[in-house]
Amino acid sequence: MAPSGSLRIPVAVLLLLLWGAPWAHGKRSDVRIITDENWRELLEGEWMIEFYAPWCPACQNLQPEWESFAEWGEDLEVNVAKVDVTEQPGLSGRFIITALPTIYHCKDGEFRRYQGPRTKKDFINFISDKEWKSIEPVSSWFGPGSILMSSMSALFQLSMWIRTCHNYFIEDLGLPIWGSYTVFALATLLSGLLLGLFMIFVADCLCPSKRRRPQPYPSRKLLPESSQPLKKVEEEQEADVEDVSEEESESKEGANKDFAQNAVRQRSVGPSLATDKS
Repeated sequence: MAPSGSLRIPVAVLLLLLWGAPWAHGKRSDVRIITDENWRELLEGEWMIEFYAPWCPACQNLQPEWESFAEWGEDLEVNVAKVDVTEQPGLSGRFIITALPTIYHCKDGEFRRYQGPRTKKDFINFISDKEWKSIEPVSSWFGPGSILMSSMSALFQLSMWIRTCHNYFIEDLGLPIWGSYTVFALATLLSGLLLGLFMIFVADCLCPSKRRRPQPYPSRKLLPESSQPLKKVEEEQEADVEDVSEEESESKEGANKDFAQNAVRQRSVGPSLATDKS
């Protein structure tokens, strides 16, 4: 009987540990976890979202108040959520998180930044009294669903991927720091070269270059306006030639007349001299 009694104690302790573990850690949290995969759920209904980091002291102090506020979510018809920016860098870029903790209120896709006191009572009054109506919503250009913020999210995710690769090169592969930087520099040059070639190819397909053909000599029929100065020059040259030829002909005629008159005079003078001599 003694051994059976000694076995009951460990079994009882084990059952107590198994069934009492959830009570020891507290009840299930009412705060929902938002990630890159389910963040579009924020676009429907009313939400209060906290952006935090585990290492942030102010975020750690806010957690009890935020958990207590989440217990009132069902009564207030509001969803209470949180985002770990260390695990979701894309969302930190999509919402432009520059300080921690940051709290946003969302109502049917309109986001407003909460900047009031951070207590359970203030959160409840903010929702029940609809104090969020006095806050101007975020512009659609900077909304989390806009193209600009989607690009910002992709940039943040790329930076986190580069950091992960850098740690992998140094810690797992044992490369020196300068070796990791060299890899990224070569990858940047190669990606820039490929991107430039792709852009040139697309530009050439959309706007193909036209080959220039040699322009023929402008003819009179094709270019009547441009040939008018040439015609004038030719006419002036022809007129000058005609004037010169007329002057030459006139001079020749004058010379012939003078020659004929001299010949007549000589003939008339010859007989008169013969009579005198006789």
